[in-house]
Amino acid sequence: MIKFFGAVIFIIGFFLTFIRPLAESIKQGLDLQGGTHIVLEAEDTPDAPVTDDSVNRAVTIVERRINEMGLTEPIVQKEGARRIIVELPGEKNPEKAIETIGKTAVMEFKDESGTTRMTGSDLKNAKEQIDNGKKNVVAIDFTDEGAQKFADLTAANIGHRISITLDGEVLTSPVVNEAITGGKAVITGSQSLEEAKNLAILLRSGALPVKLKVLEVRTIGPSLGQDSKEKSERAFAIGIILIMIFLVVIYRMSGIVANVALLVYVLILLSVLKYLDATLTLPGIAGIILSMGFAVDANILIFERFKEEVLVGKSLRTSMQAGFKRAFNTILDANVSVMIAAVVLIVMGAGTVRGFAVNLALGIVVSMFTAILVSRSLLTWFINTGFLTNPWFYGLNGKIEKNGDKKGGLA
Repeated sequence: MIKFFGAVIFIIGFFLTFIRPLAESIKQGLDLQGGTHIVLEAEDTPDAPVTDDSVNRAVTIVERRINEMGLTEPIVQKEGARRIIVELPGEKNPEKAIETIGKTAVMEFKDESGTTRMTGSDLKNAKEQIDNGKKNVVAIDFTDEGAQKFADLTAANIGHRISITLDGEVLTSPVVNEAITGGKAVITGSQSLEEAKNLAILLRSGALPVKLKVLEVRTIGPSLGQDSKEKSERAFAIGIILIMIFLVVIYRMSGIVANVALLVYVLILLSVLKYLDATLTLPGIAGIILSMGFAVDANILIFERFKEEVLVGKSLRTSMQAGFKRAFNTILDANVSVMIAAVVLIVMGAGTVRGFAVNLALGIVVSMFTAILVSRSLLTWFINTGFLTNPWFYGLNGKIEKNGDKKGGLA
């Protein structure tokens, strides 16, 4: 009895203490916290006509640049033949985002005569850092071919300047003191580490294959996100309460055990989302609520099998063990079928659809754990107390028949 009631008190106390801090610590998407919505359109130029392939490559490069800005679950997707939609949750400075997204990032190394001797295609990596002189610089690594080109370029220009330009703008023009070998160099001139970081992002992501024009910029205010968030929280709370009432009314003590396991389910799922640094969106919340239905469904299957075993005259302990064992295959088959659908959505879906599927898949895995392990352990501990032996307290109505005889209860 001490084991059961101690576990229940601990779970409820832990839930009440940590549920709100845990829920509030999870990152929120654009639909919950607001942010920036940008519409870009590809334009033809003499050197870079718009094609389906060039727009697809532009989407990939824009997505790479946005991801490296460190924003939470940005959405970058193609719309129609020429447009790209960019949604940035939490970003309140659209000008900064547009500057990072729209830069063509054509990097060139030129000698004093203005001849281009190397381009950004010779770079392997770029990383912002602070040098020994406390200056903000971008450290660049060249490819094997680029390293040889750079060594030849510096060797041929000792005592002369080499200009490093980005989109035609001179970043720095250092004087070459000696040939630089090893395939490494630094770009100076950044006024801040943030500026150096943005430059490094542009260099790593490469040049855009087409020119992008900004058609629309909308900043979604926090009031919309807060309203959506409050409605979602209300729906989530109502859903949990209705499920708990249903379980208690139909399954009584077994329902109470299932409700305690459901609290564990919610805590584990939110903890996993926090650990994965996931971003919660409205479709993601829908996935969590839907997965709660599967968590309850697993308990219902177990309890119904439990009742069937009791009806044939088995003891509560034996019925419980048999009910969990025989319901396991059904639960596994049902969850595997849903998991297959979730995986397909994760692989083939995009944006919010993928977020919905990820939360649904995580919820299914956690629901299996709570139904098979938590519910089973708690119900076993309670039955072992011998506190309630009448099958009515476990969801059965009427008396038990065994070999044609009426039984009023089980010992």
